[in-house]
Amino acid sequence: MRKDNQSTVSEFLLLGLPIQPEEQGMFYALFLAMYLSTVLGNLLIILLIRLDSRLHTPMYFFLSHLALTDICFSSVTAPKMLMNMLTQTQSISYAGCISQAYFFLFFVDLDSFLLTSMAYDRYVAICHPLHYTTMMRQSLCFLLVMVSWVLSSAIALVHTLLLARLSFLRGNTLHHFFCDLSALLKLSSSDTTINKLVILTVGVMAITLPLVCILVSYGHIGASVLRRPSIQGICKALSTCGSHLSVVSLYYGAIIALYFVPSSDSSTDKDVVVSVLYTLVTPMLNPFIYSLRNRDMKGALGNILRRAAFSG
Repeated sequence: MRKDNQSTVSEFLLLGLPIQPEEQGMFYALFLAMYLSTVLGNLLIILLIRLDSRLHTPMYFFLSHLALTDICFSSVTAPKMLMNMLTQTQSISYAGCISQAYFFLFFVDLDSFLLTSMAYDRYVAICHPLHYTTMMRQSLCFLLVMVSWVLSSAIALVHTLLLARLSFLRGNTLHHFFCDLSALLKLSSSDTTINKLVILTVGVMAITLPLVCILVSYGHIGASVLRRPSIQGICKALSTCGSHLSVVSLYYGAIIALYFVPSSDSSTDKDVVVSVLYTLVTPMLNPFIYSLRNRDMKGALGNILRRAAFSG
């Protein structure tokens, strides 16, 4: 282990996933397929929204940014993990580790804010349909996305600056496949009280508050549908909100399992496995959820395929 100025390590060792050596090849192929599916599936969503004028609405504007965020989110951890599995190396430079932690936190928070914006869009569409065009004007959509990007960047920067001031004299081995903030804090030899306090307070703003806003939005949606109960109204609510609710459940379910359920020292492997679900499985499933449960997306895909068939 090498140290810079006797205060921190120059590299970390990522122990990776808790899998047997003889199973490395199988899991490498599986994770590579999942990562490629994530990138290609979300790129397809962005392409469809871009090419089909019927999808130039606030909901799909937010969805295109969510798809881009999911591509970047998976790309923060998956390529390094796959490279380490392929080359049988475990090291990551100190600068690379800090950068990975920053971008991971950035895209986690951005996902949360974008999902909240989408929930507000669905609330306005169902509870105030006559005022939807004026309430969800283009300038507001741009503002919501811009604020989401700026807030996420600021929050991730605060965590990263506090992380960079820590020393790592105890060792440089992380029981993880990427530079997870909580794993780095456990490894640090410095006092992490301020870091944990910031995680608690900022976590309320970046995760808990958006979740509450989403739940309140869907509470109003449910109340609005029940006030005028009809098969058509229920079907409309399910068709417009079902995909978003599925993604919200996957996203926040993984966060709660990973960061809010009390864990012991012996549950490190469980945390690593849940992290795989969080960083690879959830972003991969989003395109399938939106394409299989959404008539507009399926219609746009059909139009593109028919156009390609005719042009060929």
